[in-house]
Amino acid sequence: MTSGITPPSGAAAGVDLSGRTAMVTGAGSGIGRACARALAAAGAFVHVIDLDAGAAESVAGSVGGRAHVVDLAEGPLLAELPTDIDILVNNAGLQHVAPLDEFPIERFELLQRVMVRAPFLLIRRTLPHMYTRGWGRIVNISSVHGLRASAFKAGYVTAKHAVEGLSKVAALEGAPHGVTSNCVNPGYVRTPLVERQIAAQAAAHAIDPEQVVGEVLLSRSSIKRLIEPEEVADVVVWLCGPHTGYITGASVPVDGGWSAA
Repeated sequence: MTSGITPPSGAAAGVDLSGRTAMVTGAGSGIGRACARALAAAGAFVHVIDLDAGAAESVAGSVGGRAHVVDLAEGPLLAELPTDIDILVNNAGLQHVAPLDEFPIERFELLQRVMVRAPFLLIRRTLPHMYTRGWGRIVNISSVHGLRASAFKAGYVTAKHAVEGLSKVAALEGAPHGVTSNCVNPGYVRTPLVERQIAAQAAAHAIDPEQVVGEVLLSRSSIKRLIEPEEVADVVVWLCGPHTGYITGASVPVDGGWSAA
């Protein structure tokens, strides 16, 4: 089932996903929304998963897909999602910033449920269909924080490192069945989550938001600008294309040189 949307013009141009069915979590905004749009533009039918009903329905309507309003922190609810998925994009995430000795236990556990347990459950549910088809693509939106640590982000860094390991196991097990599993590792992307971090840092340090971006967020990046969600989505679609079937178990940095240092 195709979307009828004009194909993307970036790195994903030429990738034909007609007849494929995709699922994107956290697809109501930011990277997830960009991924849903790019996958649909390449011809895939997209299941849009988000906690925000209005956002999920809006994105699904715009790409000719189907909206599912699900709290990924509640594991049993994932059993209501479809299993006949060819492309799974685990994107949903959240952030909490606090010193380790003050980090709220319940927030730490919430981050693990959303960013580790939910991807595990969704991979577990969708792999049988991929195995039957002899083709599948799992793309986990990790982070530069899946490769590098930052202070005060124990929950997020732990979750992203965990999903890196999960992705590699899926790559090893999926290889004989034509299924690849990779991580995409962005630096700071222009998303609502990052915009909230910018506002919080500006208020905490009594500085201009532009200073937060240049002097705090991008201090370790060689390219001094925020990444656009569409740039990440192009990499996701590229990993689903015909020339990347031998790429699996990889972590693809989209971080402006952060992890090169």
